[in-house]
Amino acid sequence: MDKWFNVGKIVNTHGIRGEVRVISKTDFSEERYKKGNKLYFFAEKSTEPVELAIKSHRKHKNFDLLTFEGYDNVNQVEKLKGGLLKVSDSQLHELEEGEYYYHEIIGCMVVTLEGEEIGTIREVLAPGANDVWVVKGKRGKEILIPYIEDIVKEINIVDKQIKILPMEGLLD
Repeated sequence: MDKWFNVGKIVNTHGIRGEVRVISKTDFSEERYKKGNKLYFFAEKSTEPVELAIKSHRKHKNFDLLTFEGYDNVNQVEKLKGGLLKVSDSQLHELEEGEYYYHEIIGCMVVTLEGEEIGTIREVLAPGANDVWVVKGKRGKEILIPYIEDIVKEINIVDKQIKILPMEGLLD
């Protein structure tokens, strides 16, 4: 049985020629959205994927614009809005040392170098130069931790633990 990993969410159509606007959830958009590559579409509340072949990809503002083989007009792609684009675990590839997939980071416990538990990573944001981890703190407060060398000191995916050296004000 395949495990599925999100690479994007279709948020709207774009134009009349079957293009969709995608908020990307992958660091590998050039590879994932390459012409001919296969993605799997999951409609909201559906567990059955629909295979889609990429016909074209381009960037526009903060979105990835995609077209799919066999979907040539806005009427055909309208029903895709709100759905998720995923890849199976067999489509994942080895990463360089020090690189991690989001699903490996999400769920990790964040602790200080002194061993104080901060909370569990719930989400990874990619707003720009570096990722930002959304941590649900012990008291229910959300803490945003930038993934930068000055703060993140050790990542142990096997034990699901990440050690940080918080800068002043980070945990306030």
